[in-house]
Amino acid sequence: MHGKDIKKVDKVIVIVGPTASGKTALSIELAKKINGEIVSCDSMQIYRDMNIGSAKPTPEEMQGIKHYMIDVAKPNERFSVAEYKKQAENAIEEILSKGKIPIVVGGTGLYADSLIYGIEYPQIEFDEKYRKELEKQAETEQGLQILCNKAKEIDERAMQKISENDKKRVLRILEIYHQTGKTKTELEMESRKKGAKYDFKVFAINMDREILYERINKRVDIMIENGLIQEVKDLLDKYDTFPTAMQGLGYKEVVQYLNKELTKEEMINKIKQETRRYAKRQLTWFRKNKETIWIDGQVGVQQILEEMNWENL
Repeated sequence: MHGKDIKKVDKVIVIVGPTASGKTALSIELAKKINGEIVSCDSMQIYRDMNIGSAKPTPEEMQGIKHYMIDVAKPNERFSVAEYKKQAENAIEEILSKGKIPIVVGGTGLYADSLIYGIEYPQIEFDEKYRKELEKQAETEQGLQILCNKAKEIDERAMQKISENDKKRVLRILEIYHQTGKTKTELEMESRKKGAKYDFKVFAINMDREILYERINKRVDIMIENGLIQEVKDLLDKYDTFPTAMQGLGYKEVVQYLNKELTKEEMINKIKQETRRYAKRQLTWFRKNKETIWIDGQVGVQQILEEMNWENL
C-alpha cells in the first residue's frame, strides 16, 4: 500500500536521537515501507562539501529515497533556524503534495523543535559591529566564560539547553537580546501560541549508553579512515570564511590538529570525547518533550508502524 492510500496524509513522522544511534538506516527502511521521503534535521548536513564529518548519507545509503535539506547552503554562509524552518516546511509541503509521508530525521533539537512546536524565529537584522565584538571576546576561553555568565543572567532558561562551549548559540542569545530587547525564550513562547502546521508524531531512538558510546568511537575511526582530515583541508582551501560551519563536531578539532595545537591521537580522542558529550546533551534535550515515543533502534520501524496503526502495510 502506498502512502497516498493512508488517511490523514498531513501526519508528519519525526525521528530524533543521539548521534550514531542509527537514525539514517532506520528512516530509510521506514520510508521504503510507507512511501515516505526524508527531510534532514541536521545542522551540519545542510552544508555542501561537508560530507564525512557530518555523516551525510551517501547516494547508495539513500537507496533511492529522496532526501531534502541536505547540501542547501555553502559553508561560508550563515544559516539560521528560521531559514531551516522555512525550507523544511516547503519540503514537507512538496512531499505531502505527492501523496507521500514526510519523515523528519536528525539530531539537531533546535531544528526539530522549530517544526514540532511551530516556533517562529523572527528574521532579525543583526548588528555586525556588536557581533564582531562578541566573536573577538569569545576567542579566548576566559572571554567565552564571561559571555556565558552574561547570557545566563539574560536568559537562564535558554542557557540550560545548550553547552557553555557552544559559542554560536551563546552569542545568539546575546545578539537576540541586544537587537530586540526580548530574550530568546520570550520570543519562542510568543511564537508557540500559534501552534504547529502539521500533526507531528515524534519518535526518539533509545540505546544502551555503552553501546552508543562504542558506536560513536567506531564512527569517528571510520571518518578518519574515510578522509576527514583531507575533507577539512579541501574546505580550508576552497572557502575563506566559516561563520558557523567549522564549529561542527569533528571539524574544529581537525583544524586544531592542522594548526599543530593537537597531535593526531589527541585530535581523535577529543572528537570521540566531545561527540559522546554531545550525544548525552541530545538525549537530555529530547527527553524534555513528554509526548515523544521512545523506540528501540533495532526494531524501531515495526514499533513506529504499530504506533501509527500501519502494521498491515
